[in-house]
Parts: sequence; C-alpha cells; structure tokens
Amino acid sequence: MSNFKHPTTLPLPGGGRLGADETERHLSLMLEGAPLIRLRLERGTELHVHLQEINDRPVGPALWAACYWLFARDPECRRLTWHLTERPGEALLSGLLTPSEYADEYICERTMFWQLPQPWLGESFNGSYPQQMIITDGKRHPRRPMKPRGEVYRRFDARLGAWVSLRTLEIEQDLTRFNRWQNSPRVASFWQEEGSLEQHREYLSNLQREPRVLTLIGCFDDQPFAYFEAYWAKEDRLAPFYDVHNYDRGIHMLVGEEQHRGPHKVASWLSALVHYLFLDDPRTQRVVAEPRADNARMIGHLHNQCFHCEKEFDFPHKRAALMILGRERFFDRCALM
Repeated sequence: MSNFKHPTTLPLPGGGRLGADETERHLSLMLEGAPLIRLRLERGTELHVHLQEINDRPVGPALWAACYWLFARDPECRRLTWHLTERPGEALLSGLLTPSEYADEYICERTMFWQLPQPWLGESFNGSYPQQMIITDGKRHPRRPMKPRGEVYRRFDARLGAWVSLRTLEIEQDLTRFNRWQNSPRVASFWQEEGSLEQHREYLSNLQREPRVLTLIGCFDDQPFAYFEAYWAKEDRLAPFYDVHNYDRGIHMLVGEEQHRGPHKVASWLSALVHYLFLDDPRTQRVVAEPRADNARMIGHLHNQCFHCEKEFDFPHKRAALMILGRERFFDRCALM
C-alpha cells in the first residue's frame, strides 16, 4: 500500500498556492487564500463533480485548478465527470474537458490533463515548430527549432514535497560541477568521460553547437543534482539500430549528487524528464534510452517508469539495451501529481 500523504497545499509554477477546505462531499478551493471555486463531490466508481460557485473569470483556470487538486489528491483517479450548466468553451478548446453523451456533463481524463503544456513549460513552450525536411551528414530529418535557454520545466512533486525542475546547462555556471560529477568513480564507470575542466569545457561547447542535443540540469528545490542530454534520435548514431521516427527523443542521464540517489528520487526526475520531452513537441511519440546492457539498476528504473526493452544491440563502444517508452503508454499509466 502507498504511504503517500495527501497534500495540504499545492504550489503552482507561476507563483501562487492552492489550498482547500475538503470533506467527503464538498471541496472549496482557494488561491492564495482567496476563494476560487466551490464544488459538490459525488463519489463512487467514478468521481462526479458538481459546480456550485466559481469566483474566477475566465472560468477555465478555476476548472483547471480543481482538476489538478483532485488528481493530486488521488493518484489512482483516472477521470472526473463534471456537471456544468454553462458550456465551458475555453476548457473544451484546450482539451481540459471533453463533452459526454449527456447534456451539461463533461469529462476530464487524467491522460489528457497531463498532456496540457501549461503551466509546466511556462514561457518555453512555443507549440509545434513547422516541419521542413533537411539532410545533415546524409541523414534526412526535420529541421529542429532553436534550443531554449533557461528553465524549461517546473512541477511541484506532491510525493516528495519538493519542486522538480529542468533548466538548460550554462557552461560558466555549471562547468565545475559537471567536471566533479564526471570524475566521480561511480559516474565514470558508465559515462567514461573523466577529464580536466578544459576537456569538459570543450565537450559541452561541442554539444551546445550541436542542434540535435539539448543539455539540461535537473534540480530539486532549485539545487542542481543531475545532468541530462536530450537528443533527436533521427540524427543520432542510435538511428540505424531501430525503426526511428522523425520526432523520437533520446535521453542520457547522470545523477551527480549522492543525496539525490534512490528509487523515489529517480521516479520523480525521470518522469519529469519524459514528461517535458512529450510536452515539448506533441509530435514526439516515443522517448528512447540506450543504457549499457549490464546496467541492471538503470534498466530497472526505466522499467519502473513503463519503458520496455526492445532488444539488446552492439554499439562500437558498448553492448546496449534499447529502452522505449511510447506517449500513449506514458500518459495512460501516468503517475504524475
């Protein structure tokens, strides 16, 4: 049985904090202490939500906040059935709600809720970049958008009681810690990128000039703990080894700070990293990884996040396991909160 404790408040990425007065049958939600929305709850095989009063115009943000609160309170809840006397136009257009077969009844599916990019991506989200096919080094692939700078993802993890966020790596800010992490014997045994500050400066500079790779720093409560590389698989050396799609994203992962190791931390940052990549471009249908085939611990963590092992194969430098997670599987089994 889960030892998850229900949140008493939920901070929001853009500022503000949700709080609530909740009973078995009623929910009054507040934003920064001010009344936001009041609901009657009808519990059964599904949760039915009856709107009694709303204190926000436009209505969409208040409905979103209530959906977020209810999904966070119950990680097993898969859908909410809303009863509304007025047609929720904004919520229908965004995909937050879909109409049911009954008048004045609307559905919020957990699998759709977590595919909405806001507020998790903030200002970094620009929608789908126009598709134009180009050829690079003999590989035909879509032209990639300019890489973002700064924070690209932020979400409060109610299980940990901490913010998990991703920002782009900045060489002058992050070089020393990257060098320390790479020279850790634990990390070096898998990455094999030990070296001097200047060697690592060159390594990171080369990646920053490489359109297919985005270098990221993972943070808990804004404290850096990990380094990630997110790459477009179509242009990567991985592409010849499987049936690669135009918008597949691949990941390389490194946890540098010892206090942030452990399965519960991996579940938080790995789901956040995958969530970000699926939100970054809705055309991305798969996230892939290729850890060393003998890295049983990492493969286990990937399995726990619903990746499956497609096969093992031989890179020039290692025997690798091809791990794949599809968009539909990720959101259908979504444990985000």
